[in-house]
This record gives sequence, C-alpha cells and structure tokens, in this order.
Amino acid sequence: MGRPNREGAAMNPPEAPPRLPSVDRLLGHDAAAALVERYGRSAVADAVRAVLAEIRAGRASLADPDVLLARAARRLVEENHPSLRPVFNLTGTVLHTNLGRAPLPPEAAQAVAAVMTGASNLEFDLARGERGERDDHVEGLICRLTGAEAAVVVNNNAAAVLLVLNALAMRREVVVSRGELVEIGGSFRVPDVMARAGCRLREVGTTNRTHLRDFEEAIHARTGLVMKVHASNYAIQGFTAQAAEADLHRLCTARGVPFAVDLGSGNLIDFAAFGLPAEPTVRAALVTSDLVTFSGDKLLGAVQCGIVAGRCDLVARVRKNPLKRALRVDKMTYAALEATLRLYLHPERLPERLPTLRLLTRARSDVAAQAERLLPTVAGIFGASAGVTVETCSSQIGSGALPIESLPSACLALVPPPAVRRRAEGAWLKRLAGALRALPVPVIGRIADGALRLDLRTLEDERGFLATLAALDPGFGS
Repeated sequence: MGRPNREGAAMNPPEAPPRLPSVDRLLGHDAAAALVERYGRSAVADAVRAVLAEIRAGRASLADPDVLLARAARRLVEENHPSLRPVFNLTGTVLHTNLGRAPLPPEAAQAVAAVMTGASNLEFDLARGERGERDDHVEGLICRLTGAEAAVVVNNNAAAVLLVLNALAMRREVVVSRGELVEIGGSFRVPDVMARAGCRLREVGTTNRTHLRDFEEAIHARTGLVMKVHASNYAIQGFTAQAAEADLHRLCTARGVPFAVDLGSGNLIDFAAFGLPAEPTVRAALVTSDLVTFSGDKLLGAVQCGIVAGRCDLVARVRKNPLKRALRVDKMTYAALEATLRLYLHPERLPERLPTLRLLTRARSDVAAQAERLLPTVAGIFGASAGVTVETCSSQIGSGALPIESLPSACLALVPPPAVRRRAEGAWLKRLAGALRALPVPVIGRIADGALRLDLRTLEDERGFLATLAALDPGFGS
C-alpha cells in the first residue's frame, strides 16, 4: 500500500525502469543469429555492450531485445564501413590531391589484381633464375618514353627529390633560384626538404628575376648540384626573368656540376596536340638537364610514385643510396605503373584509354549535353527542397599542373528554395554538402557564388551517380 500524502491520499511508489537484458541473453536471441554469422560473436558482443552502456549512462531508456539488437546492428554497420571509399569528384578539379588524384585505367587495375594476392617476380629474374632489380619492370619503358638513360622509382616525387639531393649533394651546396623555393601541399617546403637531405641551400637571384650570371657566381668547389624547380600551384607574372635551362645545362656541364630539374607533374606527351595548354614534357626537360624528377599520379595518369630519370651514372648513384630502400615502392605500384606506361606506346588511342587525358580533353559541349540530360532527373530527386539549374563553369587540372589555366565546363548548380532566408543560405548549402557526403557513394562538389556546384567534367558513371543521389534524405535542409 502506498504511503499517504499531505492530503491523506495514497501515493504509489515510482515505477522501476525495465531491467536490461544481459549480453548473453541478447546474444541468444533469434535476431542476433544473423549478426553473429556476419560479424562474429566477439564483435556482436562488443556492440551489444556498447549499446547497454549508452542506456545505463542515461542516453536512452529502451530495453526491448529487438530494439537493442537493431541498435547494435546499426553500430556494426558503421564500424565495418570501409574508411577509404570511392567518391564522385564533382569539384571541378580533375586531379584532386585530396580525392586520389589520377583515376587508374582498367589495365592498371587488372595488373594490380593479378599480382596482389600471390607471389610474383618482383625481385626475381625469370630468365636467369636469380635475384633481380625491381626497377627493371618499368625502367625500360620509362627510358623509351622519355629518352632517359636510366630510371629509378620511389614512393612519390618529394621522395625522388629528397633521394637525388641526398645522393648527389649531401653536405654540399645546392644552388636554386629564390623564385623557385616553393611550398607544396601539406606545408612541405623545398628548403626544408633540402635540409632533411643534408644539403645546404644556396639561393640566387630574386623572387621575380634570376639571371645566368647569378648561377655563374654561385657555383664553386662546394657545389654539389644545381636544381630548377618547376612552378607548382603558382605563377609569377610581370617583370620577370629566369635563366634558360639550356644555358644552365651548358654552364653546369662546363663546371662539372649535375643539373637537375624537379618537373613535378610527369607529362610524357605534348598537351598542345590535344588542344590543352602546353606543359613541359619529361623528354624535353631531359634534353637540357642531367636528371628529371616527376610524379606518376599527376599528368602521367598512373599510380602515386616518384620517378628519377636521366644520366646513367647519376641514376646509379641514386639507386645505391641507402635511402632508396626506405623509399621504394611495392609490387602493386610497379604493376599499375607498367600497365599505364604501356598505354603510351599507342598514342593514337591514348585519349580514350587513359582516364586523365580523357577527362582533360572532354569538350565543353559534351559536358553541357550531359548536364542537360541529367537535369530533369536530378531536379525530380530534389523536388521542392532545392533549385537545380545548368550553368557554365571552369574546371582546373589540379595537383600543381598549369595553375593559372582552366578548362571550360558545365555544372549542375543547386540553390536554396525560396523559403530559405538569405542570411541562412550559407548554412543551408553546408547542410546540403554534408548530406551529399553522407550518400552511399559520397558526392563532393564545391560551394561558390551562392550555390553548390557539381562540375560534370569528371562524371562518367551517370547511372551510379543518379542511383546514389536517389538515396538523399529529403529532410536534409531542415
């Protein structure tokens, strides 16, 4: 019987919260069997414990076994979702560093799959039946395509530069124009790389003007290397001057000092022949230098790696450097790089077979036609929750290649509905961008000029794009 209150009426004691089932009881529930089969008993038990802990902490008041197991199932799905996932890169940057840079051709993916699950002849000479050199798998192709005498592959272009500096100029001076002391992505700076390589930087000239005489005066007995760094992510215009590479090469040859060019993007073809802005090629750079370093996953269109190509004696010194082992690449990188390089042996078909070149050379009319084709379906998916229009825009190559050049393109522009007040438009666009990133295959666009713009230059899988967009939560804007 309840105790009386001040008025004499009986008071019932507060109802006790439902008792939570034990972990073992939940694991024995019929609904847990499928989870155990898929994820394993230990993982399911951990998820159940986490859900029960949340309830005990007061963040929920549910005790029904089916509900508890459903929450555990959602937790397991989230925990087992791959961290590295495919996305739709609709940012307008073709070679987007944060989104994986160059998409690989199918031949490269097939070559990787062929060697990744078993043994391979990575460092084994099949003809002689003895240990081999892993660079042999691609060195001949690199030399054939660039005119180099020899080549070495490491894990990225920064590593290639570091290795060249350490192998050829450790405890010696490296002469570089002040206007080329660049900072690349992630706050990595050329002077810092030189310091880590054990070299002493010798700056010459000024930010905007450097002459041959500046190099002539700087080279002396302690000079180990003269280096030219290709402009990356920036351009100096106006009252400028720089020493010609051919003149620098002649000067270095006369003084007995190697001349290296850090080309950055590894361009193996004449872009102008495909209607694109001109960019120095590796072959042209090697005509007026001793060594060239460049990336594999930028304009070359292959996998992430760095390549050192040039004079045989200098490459041999680079290859023998102890850092080479620390910076070497694996069998999958060699497989993807070799398969991509082989595509260059058939230049007449390269624009259709190399994804990077195919995306860069897409005509604006083709992109615009695609935008008009997608517009009705995309507008239907958004309904009244967003306005959708087709607009012209400009794409960029990205990854430090041709930083001031752009490519004419077309985009789908998503704008807030009339009900969204002007001062709330920025927040609405951020919510929309977050909702697109949360799709089964995340869609990454860019916010500019009051709209979320989806540049379609890089969209080739229309069906997949529409399928993932159809999963958009209609309440994203609320």
